[in-house]
Amino acid sequence: MGTAALVTVEQLLLMPDCRWLELVAGRLRRIKPGGWWRGVVLSRLSGRLSAHVRKHKLGIALAGDAGFILGRGPDTVLGADIAFIRRERLSAAPPGDTFWPGAPDLAVEVVSPGDSASEVDEKAHMWLDAGAAIVWVVDPTSCTVTVYRPGADPQTLSEHDDLDAPHLLPGFRCRITDLFAAP
Repeated sequence: MGTAALVTVEQLLLMPDCRWLELVAGRLRRIKPGGWWRGVVLSRLSGRLSAHVRKHKLGIALAGDAGFILGRGPDTVLGADIAFIRRERLSAAPPGDTFWPGAPDLAVEVVSPGDSASEVDEKAHMWLDAGAAIVWVVDPTSCTVTVYRPGADPQTLSEHDDLDAPHLLPGFRCRITDLFAAP
């Protein structure tokens, strides 16, 4: 029985449907499209984060499964639903049609219908292991945000809590209820 050849970052970039793929240790993984409510929640958080980052000139906020190279040999590329990169790091990669070399400072995963808890937890830890300072896992079904930090147990925030990251995003604060309020 033969084994499939490992895929590289460069090969992934050339694939016509690469927007719906991630690469984990050289193996392709399909990304599941999310439902409309997930899109609402993602848009709300992305808009608030992006406006704050621009206003305070903190760096750049990205949305839409921007790709990040988390490892080479075998290659790993993950797409973040929302990400933030500090201004000091922006010179590391000029704008272009490639993936960012390394992890963002903040990675946000908005849970899609059908995502298992173990898949989401694994992905959060992959972001941290690659150098992300913080990971927010936003769950539209349970109306919670789980915050992952290196060396700490995940912390789950609910409707009575605020989402923030003072060391990374000074002044940013978002009520959890604001993300999940009915349209």
